[in-house]
Amino acid sequence: MAAKVKVMGISGSYGNNSNNTKLVKLGLEILEKMGAETYFWDLNEKPLPLVGEEGSWENKNVAEFQDLATKVNSYLLSSPEYHGCMSGVMKNQLDWIYSKHVSGKAFGLMSTLGGQSNSNTLNQMRIAVRWIHGWAIPEQIAVPNIKNAFDENGMLSDEKLMERLEETMNSLFKSSLMLMNSN
Repeated sequence: MAAKVKVMGISGSYGNNSNNTKLVKLGLEILEKMGAETYFWDLNEKPLPLVGEEGSWENKNVAEFQDLATKVNSYLLSSPEYHGCMSGVMKNQLDWIYSKHVSGKAFGLMSTLGGQSNSNTLNQMRIAVRWIHGWAIPEQIAVPNIKNAFDENGMLSDEKLMERLEETMNSLFKSSLMLMNSN
């Protein structure tokens, strides 16, 4: 029996109503339809302390986060862009995972912006993923004007962005399979 694609969704925002969380969950829904098993790390239920904070290395949520990161074979990240950078929330989550958890595994990258689209946050996440020996897929998505990006059904209102999201999830799924089969 072939191994199953298992994807961990990580949002660079707190709150289940945040637009990044909505984007990650929408991506995970698409992946589930493709046959993936998905997991969403909910920072509201299981917050992660700041790396280096007193007692943080023994934190049970950190241990569970790292364990899940080890068990899955791919990741879906979405971060808002704040002042031209990924969020501190996203950076802290990436700081808790190491090459022993993610080496050689596929990462799908997404970002949201209040204004026009650019690639700053995507590039920063790509650099962080490379440093922990993950493999960021070539496809990525930046959702501009995020306050108006979702329709009443929770879909991206821009048809081209919705297609881009589906293409990116398809690439993440196929890349995960390829990397799983190469090991």
